[in-house]
Amino acid sequence: METKRQIHSSLKVLLVSDLEKSRKFYCDVLGCEVTDWWAIRDGFSGLAIKLLEASDPKEVRPNPPAAGDKQGIDLYCYVEDWNSLDELYHEFKGKGAQIAIKPWVDENNGPWKEFAVKDLDGYCIAFGGTDGF
Repeated sequence: METKRQIHSSLKVLLVSDLEKSRKFYCDVLGCEVTDWWAIRDGFSGLAIKLLEASDPKEVRPNPPAAGDKQGIDLYCYVEDWNSLDELYHEFKGKGAQIAIKPWVDENNGPWKEFAVKDLDGYCIAFGGTDGF
């Protein structure tokens, strides 16, 4: 018996300090479609975020680094291959994104390649994948 797929997609909710500035960043720098309800890129199964303005900027709390890591990650996006990953990196860097983690390759896992950017509130969004395997 085949199991029916019940969950189609999900949205990560981020509390931001300035909703309008964040919407502009996600549109202009990360290339998202931004509406009153979400910021998405490549559909709801791609990068999908719900931006909500915090009632107090102190409530904006990006994840701290995990044990042994130097940078906390708030959202992870998987890509199809390294060519796509390199294109995203150059696009984001060319639009002025703050690069939190420069592209690097982990030869022991995949090999796996990734990089990460930070938004205006310090949320770290990582992008990575294997090379089409």
